[in-house]
Amino acid sequence: MNFFNQWGRFMMMGARALAKWEIDNSNTILRDRKRLALLGLLTVPIIIVGVAFASEFVEPIGKIMPDVLGGHKAYSPAFYNTFIFIVSIAIGMGAGLITGCIGAGGGFIIAPALMSAGIKGILAVGTDLFHIFAKAIMGSVIHRKLGNVSVPLAAVFLIGAIIGATIGGLINRVLYEINPVLSDAFITTVYAGMLGFLGLYAMTDFLKARKAAAGGAVDTGAHGGKVEGAEMGNLPKKLQSMKIPPMVKFDFDFTPGGRGISWVFLVASGALVGLAAGIMGVGGGFLTFPIFVYILGVSSMTTVGTDIFQIVFTAGYASISQYAIYGFIFYTLAMGMLLGSLLGIQIGAMVTKVVPGITIRGFYAMAVLAGFVNRAFALPAKLGAMGYLPISKGTGHVLDTIGVWAFFIVIGCFGVWVIGTFLMNIKTLKGEVTS
Repeated sequence: MNFFNQWGRFMMMGARALAKWEIDNSNTILRDRKRLALLGLLTVPIIIVGVAFASEFVEPIGKIMPDVLGGHKAYSPAFYNTFIFIVSIAIGMGAGLITGCIGAGGGFIIAPALMSAGIKGILAVGTDLFHIFAKAIMGSVIHRKLGNVSVPLAAVFLIGAIIGATIGGLINRVLYEINPVLSDAFITTVYAGMLGFLGLYAMTDFLKARKAAAGGAVDTGAHGGKVEGAEMGNLPKKLQSMKIPPMVKFDFDFTPGGRGISWVFLVASGALVGLAAGIMGVGGGFLTFPIFVYILGVSSMTTVGTDIFQIVFTAGYASISQYAIYGFIFYTLAMGMLLGSLLGIQIGAMVTKVVPGITIRGFYAMAVLAGFVNRAFALPAKLGAMGYLPISKGTGHVLDTIGVWAFFIVIGCFGVWVIGTFLMNIKTLKGEVTS
C-alpha cells in the first residue's frame, strides 16, 4: 500500500508539472500575435490538404510512395469530414479544460478519446505526439524556464529518450503490420493500466481531501500541494554515490560543487521516458518529473527546465521519425486538438478562481477513471477478434459501447460544467482581471 501511495504521488506530481508546462505554452502562444497568426496560417492549408488526401489523393499516393509513407493502409483510417474536425476540437478542448482547471495533465485522455471516435490506435498515438510537438515548438520560447536547463543532464538524458522512442515507435509499427487489432489491443492495455493506477490514486487522494475538508482542514486547491523535491531521499543518495564514469554534474546553484549522477542512470531514465512517448503518444513529461526528482535527486527547478527541453525533442523526434514518415499522423485532427486545447486551457484556468479545489479534484479523478473504463471495456472485443478471449462479437460490441458512452458522458458533463461555471461567473472573473 505504501508503494502504491508513493508511486501514485510521483505520477500526480509529474502530471501537475506537465500541466504547468502546457498552461505556460498556451499563454505564450495566445499572448503573442505573431504566433496566433502563424497558427491561423498553419490551420488553413492543413485542413485543405487533409480534405484532399481523404477525398481524392489517398489511393494514388499510396501506390506511388508506399515505402516512404506507409502506403494506402497507413492512410486508410484517416477518413476526414467536417464532423471529425469538430470532434477533434472538442477532444482538444476537453483535454485543455482538464489541464487548465485541474492543473494535472489532461493529455492522458486524448489517445483514448481518438480511439473511441474510431481512429486506429497507432494513428491516435502519432497524431497526439504531433499535436504535442506543434504546441511545444510554438510555445517553447520561455527563457525564464529554459534558463534552468542543465545542458549536460539534458543531452545525456536525450540519448536514452531517442533510443526509447525509437523502440516504442518500432513496437507499435511492428504490431500494426502483424495485425492492426493487435496494435490497438496493445495500446489499449498500456493506457488501461496507466489510467487505472493514476485514477485509483486520484480518487483515493480526493476522498482523503474531502474527509480532511469535512473535518475542518484547509483545502489546498486544485493546483495545490507543497513543492517537493528540495531534499533527496535514500534512493537518490544511493544512486548518486555510485561513481560509474562518466559522471554528469548539475545543480551547482543549489549545492556547493553541484550534484552528480552516472550517465548509466540518465540514459536508462531517458529510455523509459522515450519508450512511454513512443508507445503512448505522450511527451513523457509526466514521468520525467518524478524520475528526476524522486529517483535521480535532481532539484525541482532544474527538473522543470529540463522537462520542457526534453519534451520538445522527444515528441519532435518520435512524431517525425517514428510516425510522420510512415503516414501515421492525421494532421487535421492534430490542428483541431491544438485549437481546442488552447481555448480549453484558458477557460479552465480561469474557472479555478471561482470553484473550490476539492470539487475540481473530484472531477479529475472521475475523468481519469472514465478513461480507464473506456479502455478496459474496449479490450475484450479486441482480444475476442484475435481469438485470445472466448467472447461473442455482440458482447464485445456492447462492452465497447458502454465504455465509449461512459467516457464521453463523464468528459462531456465535466466540460459543460466548467464552461457553464465560466459563463455564469464572467463578471466576477472580469473584475479579477481588471483589478
